[in-house]
Amino acid sequence: MLKTIFYIAKMDCPSEENLIRMKLDGVLEVANLDFDIPNRKLIVFHAGQTDQIEKSINELNLGGKIISTEVTDQLEFKKNTNQKKLLWTVLGINFSFFLIEMSTGLISKSMGLVADSLDMLADSFVYGISLLAVGRTLIRKKQIAKLAGYFQILLAIIGFIEVLRRFFGVEKLPDFSTMIIVSVFALIANGICLYLLQKSKSREEAHMKASMIFTSNDVIINLGVITAGFLVSWMNSIKPDLIIGTVVFVLVIQGAIRILKI
Repeated sequence: MLKTIFYIAKMDCPSEENLIRMKLDGVLEVANLDFDIPNRKLIVFHAGQTDQIEKSINELNLGGKIISTEVTDQLEFKKNTNQKKLLWTVLGINFSFFLIEMSTGLISKSMGLVADSLDMLADSFVYGISLLAVGRTLIRKKQIAKLAGYFQILLAIIGFIEVLRRFFGVEKLPDFSTMIIVSVFALIANGICLYLLQKSKSREEAHMKASMIFTSNDVIINLGVITAGFLVSWMNSIKPDLIIGTVVFVLVIQGAIRILKI
């Protein structure tokens, strides 16, 4: 048995972990995967060469590179029996906030909230695909992933069109107080998801949890929407909301492309 350690530069939240798990699910040589998200490291226990494993990881464009490979006599691995329950929990949290942010975004006329809701939906897709794929063939799993990816891209394109319409048209200012309040709760929700998933790996040190939370793209997006809300109020302009909305739509499309590469 071999143990290969990868550094994954863009692996900063559990959704990337699930993408990698699904991608390597079809690689026969892989015996076990051990993720260290705060340090952006993946330990792969496998038989044979690393070529196919490395190729599969690189296809996700997450900035993966091999740190080391060594022989190990470890043959038994701890199974996380609560993984399915945790996936349902984080799926429920993300999808609930997709509905909350989408509805409040439309009511308050905030493209930042609408875009952030799609980011929540994107994470829901990843967790949902993981659950739906249980017991299914690799081909069926990829079909589900592609459907989710294309749907995600479609929603993001619609969002881009709406941003352009608002930029060149005459629109009322979004309700900045709603933007800020809802994004604060979304920030808390993302923190809870990250905490639950990291706790399931038995890494309970406070500094590791903090590192994981504050380096997450989801958290950065939430902070971006909050900042845009303050700028809308201060500048009396719709542009900060449109800018953050555009940035998040780009991230949503990037996430969809990764899903399509599973």
